[in-house]
Amino acid sequence: MNQSPRHQTRNQDPEVRVCNFDEVGLGFDHETMLAEASRCINCKNAPCRKGCPVGIDIPGFIERLTQDDLDGALDVISLSSLLPAICGRVCPQEKQCENNCIRKAKLGGSVAIGALERYVGDYGLSKGTDGIVKPAPCGKRVAVVGSGPAGLACAADCALRGMQVTVFEAFHKAGGVLVYGIPEFRLPKEKVVEREIDKLKALGVEIRLNTVIGKTITVEELQQSYDAIFIGTGAGLPMFMGIPGENLNGVSSANEFLTRVNLMQAYRDDAITPVYCGKKVAVIGAGNVAMDAARTAKRIGGGEVYIVYRRSREEMPARAEEIEHAIEEGIRLQLLTNPIEMLGDNGKVCGLRCVRMELGEPDASGRRRPVVVEGSEFVLDVDQVIVSLGTSPNPLIRKSFGALDFSPKGTIVVNEEEMSTNIDGIYAGGDAVTGAATVILAMGAGRKAAKAIAEKLGVTQSE
Repeated sequence: MNQSPRHQTRNQDPEVRVCNFDEVGLGFDHETMLAEASRCINCKNAPCRKGCPVGIDIPGFIERLTQDDLDGALDVISLSSLLPAICGRVCPQEKQCENNCIRKAKLGGSVAIGALERYVGDYGLSKGTDGIVKPAPCGKRVAVVGSGPAGLACAADCALRGMQVTVFEAFHKAGGVLVYGIPEFRLPKEKVVEREIDKLKALGVEIRLNTVIGKTITVEELQQSYDAIFIGTGAGLPMFMGIPGENLNGVSSANEFLTRVNLMQAYRDDAITPVYCGKKVAVIGAGNVAMDAARTAKRIGGGEVYIVYRRSREEMPARAEEIEHAIEEGIRLQLLTNPIEMLGDNGKVCGLRCVRMELGEPDASGRRRPVVVEGSEFVLDVDQVIVSLGTSPNPLIRKSFGALDFSPKGTIVVNEEEMSTNIDGIYAGGDAVTGAATVILAMGAGRKAAKAIAEKLGVTQSE
């Protein structure tokens, strides 16, 4: 058995990368990729595969890497995942496939499955659209609402079966959260996302931008023109704390902040819609979106940037890698701290009144419940506050098409076996169904829906 420890991927130096938006992670070079692939012991029961939401044959693609067969590895992954270059970068492998790796505890650490998947995905992107053959049409038409990971996955699988697919996107760029939510330094748009979308276009998928379903076109109109509809509108409605001062200038949601920076390039000097960045910035929350917002603020001028979180570091929901990168870049963790008021001066935020917290007994989530420390109030001196407490689905579809069943949280209710809604011919998946979750889960839902659509429409053409 290969006894070598896990190989580390290359990264930009923190002092350099904090001044640019270039990708932080540089991945493996070819030699290191081969060395890391050789660490896989090809377990018979493949526990890593059980930890993958879409069931990628992980030992299968890694075995082909050990043979330097990149095309074979790409073929194996493509049976389960259509976006390996994206998922290899942003999926929480440490909580999924790598968490189940036999080598995790005693054998030098888990195999770096995510980095290997990224290597294969980037190889696939390097091939461009060469070799992509548009399938023969089957005569069925499918509308996909939203071009995030769920919508892209559903569109690709339907197109591969010969269906005529039209994707409707509200923004002026396709990609959904992949474009507006995740910063360039974690997921390059032109290098990765746009090239993945080019593959869909090569399959014949039409993408209509600046089209808001429920406003520009109604769901009823789609029903008249398409044999099936998939709704993958995501969860982009931000949540706030409901404390005094949230309406002050200088306070925004992480969703708005990141959308303006990522989608509208507001960090540029010549930006049409520039974004404000203070000299002392507090980001409330500790998930991946909070890390993205804090690291983005640091890059566009935030002198001091704080992550304000009411629990300890052990409970932070963000990926360990993202937390480590944030700390390396000078982000300060203000832990066991809960904001109770945003202070203002002439209508602009000038401070964050907080209380200290301590951890008590576990709550329903299994995490220890934070309890206020009496007499611990203090003011954090800041001139910008970014709230990152999660998101919920935009209510537009619910308001414009009330025939669909929705949960009390505003998510679309589906039959999880086939992602079908209560309306015949309409399917849904991704964050619009689950609430904010991961790219790979959304993609898996899109693929499951595509399979159900094909069966419903009697499309038997193989992928």
